[in-house]
Order: sequence, then C-alpha cells, then structure tokens
Amino acid sequence: MVAEPVISCANVVKRFDGRAVLSGVNLDVFPGETMVIMGGSGSGKSTLLRLIIGSFAPDEGEVRLFGSSTRGLRGDALDEVRKRFGILFQSGALFNSMTLYENVALPIREHFDLDPHIIDIQVKIKLELVGLLEHADKYPAQISGGMKKRAGLARALALDPRILFYDEPSAGLDPVTSAQIDHLIVDLSKKLGVTSVVVTHEMDSAFTIADRMAMLDKGRMLKVETREWYDRLRKAPDADAAALPEDQRLIRQFLRGDPEGPITDRKDLGLLQRTLLGETGPTVASMPSLTPTR
Repeated sequence: MVAEPVISCANVVKRFDGRAVLSGVNLDVFPGETMVIMGGSGSGKSTLLRLIIGSFAPDEGEVRLFGSSTRGLRGDALDEVRKRFGILFQSGALFNSMTLYENVALPIREHFDLDPHIIDIQVKIKLELVGLLEHADKYPAQISGGMKKRAGLARALALDPRILFYDEPSAGLDPVTSAQIDHLIVDLSKKLGVTSVVVTHEMDSAFTIADRMAMLDKGRMLKVETREWYDRLRKAPDADAAALPEDQRLIRQFLRGDPEGPITDRKDLGLLQRTLLGETGPTVASMPSLTPTR
C-alpha cells in the first residue's frame, strides 16, 4: 500500500505580472523521503518552495500539506500548519543579538508554555543533534558559515517538525563543510524519520542526499524520478545521449555541467539585436558633422 503524500502539488500555476513562473507543476513527496528539487537560476524552484510553505497561494492548481489543502489558510490556521515543518534558510537567518541557545529556544518559548527546565532540555538536544552543544553560548558573529547553517538547522528542529525544508543548504560553503552538511541531512533523516525537501543546484550534494529528484526548467517540471534514474542519465555515453528526447538531454547537460547542449543551444542569439535595434534592423539617427578644432 502506497503511503499518502505529506506534500502534494497538483497542476500548480503561479504568475507574476502576467508571466507564468510555474506552469502546471505536479509533485508528490512521501513520508520519510528526501526529495531534491533542482534547476538552473530562474527555473522556479524557490517559487515552488514558497508556495509549499504558504508564503503565497497558487493562481491555479492546489497545494496540500499533511493531506489538507493550504488554499484559504490564514492567521492561526496557517500557523498551526507551519508548526509542523521547519525551514533552514540559505543564510541561516539567525538573530545576531541572540546566542545559539537563545535562537533555538525562541520558537519553543513563542509557541508553548513550558517549564524552563523542559525548554532547556529540548534546546540542548537539538544543539547536540547538529554538533553545536559546546558552542551554545556563542553569538552568530563568533562562528563560521558552516556552524551558522547547523545552528539554523537546530532551530528548524526546535518544534520537532515532520517536514524539513532546506533552501540551498550548501551555498557559500567550502567542499568539506558542504559534505558535512550533506552528512547531517542524511543522518537526521535516518534518526528522526523526517521528510526532507532540499532546493539546490549543487549536483554533488544532490546525489549524496536524495532518494528522489525533481528537475524544473523555466517553470516546467521535466521529471520526478529516483536518484538512480538520474545517475544513469548523467552517466549515459555521448553516443547514446544523442538519441534521447530533448528534455532528457537537457537534464543530462544540467547534471553534468556540459558547456554544450539543449540549454545553451536554445539561447536566442538574436534577442539582443531585436531588443536594442528593433525587428527591422539598425536605424542610425542623423548626426551633425564634427569638425576638429585642431
């Protein structure tokens, strides 16, 4: 029996200023899995994440969390849903005037009336999970970028969420620190059984942590498949790749970071000329002759 998805996006469309940023996107995320959402800049992956967490509503289609539609949720009702997931923002988004301990304790104090001793235990458990308990009294300015990401993750875990959202968790980190964050994501998924949704364009990270992967391109969902499927496509020989459908060749180019392929071929080299000079070609305004003075 297939489990009911904890996240379901059905034919989701989102427009800004009349331009479709997401065009009929479908995506289901199941309990306990790690779903990686990837795509180039402007593909719509951050917009999709914001729709899922309720930052704004789709213009068409439906987003469902924990089996219920988010359409029309406002105020306290939306807050109740948001208590059930945590978010690791790209920058960590810590409060600089608070210690790491205070950052993690904040959401617990805001949402629950608990004895200080219970809060203390909860905060220390979360900091220990990310390896920062010994740094609990430090401020964000006193720690490295990787430690800020881990502290942000501890805060995301504060309310024991069922879903964790990661927005570019490896961005701005050196390779070793990035690998440590990847290991932490996998470790937490195993220990806590949480569902993870990771938005990234870092392929090393994606293939390390993903159970399934979803590829967006210009607002379209090209493919939702297992990590193994994507890995086979990435490793397909050039001779075999030439016979693949265009969408799969596009995905393969993205996965491999190849300089040539459908992504680069589709660039309209005439766009600059049409934009600057008009469709009929250049027109040169009449200019008075310049006579040198010396």
